[in-house]
Amino acid sequence: MIKNSFSSSLLLCCMLLTLLQGCLPSSYKPGSAITPGQLATHQYMTPDGAFLPLKQWLPPPDKTTSVLIAVHGFNDYSHFFQHPGDFFMQHGIASYAYDQRGFGGSPLRGLWSGIDAYAQDLILFVELVKHKHPGLPVYLLGESMGGAIIIAAVTQAKTPPVNGLILAAPAVWARTTMPWYQQGLLWTLAHTLPWLTLTGKGIKVTPSDNIAMLRALGKDPLVIKKTRVEALYGLADLMDIAQQKANQINDKTLVLYGDKDEIIPRQPTYQFIQHFLQSQQQKKTVAFYKNGYHMLLRDLQAPVLWQDILAWIQSPLAPLPSGADKYAQQALGL
Repeated sequence: MIKNSFSSSLLLCCMLLTLLQGCLPSSYKPGSAITPGQLATHQYMTPDGAFLPLKQWLPPPDKTTSVLIAVHGFNDYSHFFQHPGDFFMQHGIASYAYDQRGFGGSPLRGLWSGIDAYAQDLILFVELVKHKHPGLPVYLLGESMGGAIIIAAVTQAKTPPVNGLILAAPAVWARTTMPWYQQGLLWTLAHTLPWLTLTGKGIKVTPSDNIAMLRALGKDPLVIKKTRVEALYGLADLMDIAQQKANQINDKTLVLYGDKDEIIPRQPTYQFIQHFLQSQQQKKTVAFYKNGYHMLLRDLQAPVLWQDILAWIQSPLAPLPSGADKYAQQALGL
């Protein structure tokens, strides 16, 4: 009797362990390489054969002075750079933005591909763009999650050199800076219901003061509205890496942050900046915007930031036109 009871309990435990293993958070990694990466007019084809939608804003070749590669944020896609891309094109800067795996119009929509996949896609894209524009300076610009992916990519050993980084409200909200209950809830959901989707309804945050833009995003079918828990877990892993790598960023860098950012809190951002400035501070510029929200590049005052980015690209050691760098120095006590 006891033996049968023990056997039944053991069988039940094995079944539960099997079920839990099936509920672990997953990343949907790229397949094996079958072709060289390629750039087409409207697509970036990766070595595993994935076609990632691509947008380009190209001045006439004889008027192109530099190149920007823009990396979008979580649940967003390449359209985020439409207006900034138009602005920079008018000033001789070519811009590129692609839909990252699982976002926008790319394959496996809504599924997280893993930090290494996103970083490697960006590294290869940089190589292809540099080949297309030989001799021109190349800059990486990332918004939120895009900034974290840039950090993950450029702190790897074999990253092709670029001329500078622009990190707009980088996603650096690492688990070490989250409340314990938030960490615990995310872990529990990711390891029991990784397929569960969350909408964010009822969460009172303001990502931007540009209400018309927010309404347009709400109607845009390519913007993800329901997020899988395992994708959020993957994003948290990425933010952990971005925070940890802050003092390993050695490129010329401009960091932009808004005082009214309600998505990435101030405390982890200030912690990131403190570590970021520990090395080669002379190559690094931090700018704070009193009326800036999380979606800085699309806020109502976005043209102010575009001008600052343009001025920094043209003369990285000069003060920014808006004075946001001086304001940041005061806020940080530098």
